[in-house]
Amino acid sequence: MEDKATLAIIGGSGLYSISGLEDIKEVNLSTPFGKPSSSIMIGVMNGVKVAFLSRHGIGHHILPSEVNYRANIYALKMLDVKWVVSVSACGSLREDYAPGEIVIPDQLFDFTRDRIRTFFGDGIVAHINVADPFCPQLSELTYQAVQMTNTTTHKCGTFITIEGPRFSTRAESNVFRSWGMSLIGMTASPEAFLAREAEMCYAIMAHVTDFDVWHVSEEPVTVEMVIDILKKNTHAAQEAIHNLTKLLPIQENCNCRTALADSLITEKHKISIDVRNRLALLIGKYL
Repeated sequence: MEDKATLAIIGGSGLYSISGLEDIKEVNLSTPFGKPSSSIMIGVMNGVKVAFLSRHGIGHHILPSEVNYRANIYALKMLDVKWVVSVSACGSLREDYAPGEIVIPDQLFDFTRDRIRTFFGDGIVAHINVADPFCPQLSELTYQAVQMTNTTTHKCGTFITIEGPRFSTRAESNVFRSWGMSLIGMTASPEAFLAREAEMCYAIMAHVTDFDVWHVSEEPVTVEMVIDILKKNTHAAQEAIHNLTKLLPIQENCNCRTALADSLITEKHKISIDVRNRLALLIGKYL
């Protein structure tokens, strides 16, 4: 299609636009999986075409479990996006990851229950490899971009996704800590897995807003607390995105780009025309 972008930013709680974009165009897309959460803003930053999508919709009206993750990722694929960075609010499950700091996690634990987790099914089967659910290359570049903002930044950690929309009970929070989880949020799953199925590099810029509820010396997490921290971190997020556009590699040598090559198991002649058409952007080159 005519409208294309190289880098996509999915804005979560607190990030509803990107500053510094030039030649901005608003694009409304419809996918085989429905409409994405919002229109997509496309602009140029440091010579890089950047797309911005508001995960929870303009005005933040979509619950974490109501987000049409498939439509969001497929829409970005329609724009020929190669790199996706999710800017997400999260709680900390560790003493050394404090509110106001930013973490680039390297592992993901899916504790959701009510979400569609794959583009596949209805006559086609694929078993995607997500041993390392976040792109190592993009995560490293994102880490470097955040470090350049002089914000306290951490690399590595396991991000657990809960169903929401409520925050955790203290018992749940303590169990997650005993499991070795580092961060807790509501939107990383299935977004990261769908990005891998779409063969796009995906990383999370996780903004720590609170200590969840396990930290008895801190006040229990509230929406007001989350928004307050996010407002303070918005400048860092915007600056990091600007830095990232300067760091992106010219060569695309990442394994994320061929994730489906050894994942499709359905015999080609068994795949219906309808399925082939619906998933053409994902599987067309393999059929």
